[in-house]
Amino acid sequence: MKTKKIVVGAIAASMLSLSVCSFAPAAIAAGETVQISASDEAANAGENFSVTVSLADIPATRIAGLDVAVKFDSSVITVDSVKAGPITETGAAGKDASASSAPLFDYELNASEGTINLMWTTLLEDSSYWIKDDGVFCTINGKVNAGVANGTKAKIEFVPTVRETRSGSGEANDQISCGYIDKDNNQVEYKVSVKNGSVTVGETVTTTTTTTTTTTTTTTSSDVTPTGSTGLRGDANCDKQVNMADAVFIMQSIANPDKYKLTTEGEANADVDGTAGITNKDALTIQQYKLGLVQAL
Repeated sequence: MKTKKIVVGAIAASMLSLSVCSFAPAAIAAGETVQISASDEAANAGENFSVTVSLADIPATRIAGLDVAVKFDSSVITVDSVKAGPITETGAAGKDASASSAPLFDYELNASEGTINLMWTTLLEDSSYWIKDDGVFCTINGKVNAGVANGTKAKIEFVPTVRETRSGSGEANDQISCGYIDKDNNQVEYKVSVKNGSVTVGETVTTTTTTTTTTTTTTTSSDVTPTGSTGLRGDANCDKQVNMADAVFIMQSIANPDKYKLTTEGEANADVDGTAGITNKDALTIQQYKLGLVQAL
């Protein structure tokens, strides 16, 4: 099991565990709310799955540390690994001396209990190296257990990491920690809103390369969008171009639908991953397209 430097408290405590300070700074609640969401996926028994964990509404002050746990049903799925997402590549790894002893992004997997502790933190005071972009924080990879009946659903739930608030405190942690340390050494915590995900056993939609190609060829603005539509696949925000802003807007619409809503045109443009409905996988596909990992939408 991996261990991170140890992220034993709220972010401040984890940073202080490597510093000369022996006291915990005061905690300050920031007004902003960071959205954490997991995608809803489907896979047959015995087959692999990947669930994306995404962040949205990251404040302008950015994130220097995030400490959150994921709970899953180990009788339905087995998690093999967790891979850091694009937004964790801030350049801090090349500047933060602590990265030589442990990666800035790390995780602890307890397969038998069905928990994963996810964490990212940097000791750098320069906020230009903190997490600033909405997007994929990590990808959870695993396999649906053999013999599980179709229709069974394994929830992917976000919960506080089980630990002490800080080493030796004897106080159980009861919150997801997300924030930074300000110039006065105060621990600033953002509010966190979560949208849990799932892995459903049994494919709900079977899509082949041929089907996808045919759909791409025959889907036009006159078929699925009102007159005047850009008809540009991936253009979720309807600004007549495809970029990371479209991926972010999709995730925001999923995490906070009351605040962010796709238009009919945007919804048609955003559905690019070959499965029915708008999910975080559409956002991931757009990100992969912009990074050159996917050749066409």
